Amino acid sequence: MRPRTQPVVFLIGVFALLVGVAVALQQANQLSEQEIKDGWRLLFDGESLKGWTVAGVDGSWVVEDGTLHCTGKGGGGMIYADGVYKNFELKLEFKVSPRGNSGVFFRVWDKNDPVHTGIEVQVLDSYGKEKPSKHDCGAIYDIQAPSKNAVKPAGEWNSYHIICKDNLIVVYLNGEKVNEVDLSRWTEAGRNPDGTPNKFKYAYNTMTRPGYIGLQNHGSPIWYRSIKLKPLN
Repeated sequence: MRPRTQPVVFLIGVFALLVGVAVALQQANQLSEQEIKDGWRLLFDGESLKGWTVAGVDGSWVVEDGTLHCTGKGGGGMIYADGVYKNFELKLEFKVSPRGNSGVFFRVWDKNDPVHTGIEVQVLDSYGKEKPSKHDCGAIYDIQAPSKNAVKPAGEWNSYHIICKDNLIVVYLNGEKVNEVDLSRWTEAGRNPDGTPNKFKYAYNTMTRPGYIGLQNHGSPIWYRSIKLKPLN
């Protein structure tokens, strides 16, 4: 009689999966030697809310399995990283729940009014949408739609690389360049250069001052990790 190998193969598979998960968690929320040399710094340590301030109800943001997790509790608010930045590169990973909604905010100069005094790169479960809008993932919210839909399905990890240099804002989603704007072209409050309206009470050419970096609680479960920043001159 042949020995029964299926249980052994199954256990080996489970062990390999667990090892893979452990390696992935270990690699998250860390800087490589080259990143350290290049001037990158971690904004989230993967273990605590140190360096962050919650603007919202208790329990709306928690640390969960090495992630900065928005529970959606309270249905609104933000969490802000310490420090004020104008020119920088920002990298992070995010995972959305089905129909999940959030946003990466930066250059927020008034925490009491982040929507109108900061720039938002949209985080949204818009996978599969053929023609993304100014409100879909990769958009600079209500300002410019992404050039393509590069977001992954809900439940999978995505990456953002956002570059802010004076008037220039560039967004990479999962390694693909999806947005670029020159803020100097936005000269009128409530209106985009192509004549379409936007919701903002300030012209976007004023969005060049230093401000806070924040993540939005829009009432949906969202996960963030590996949040790192490199200041630029």
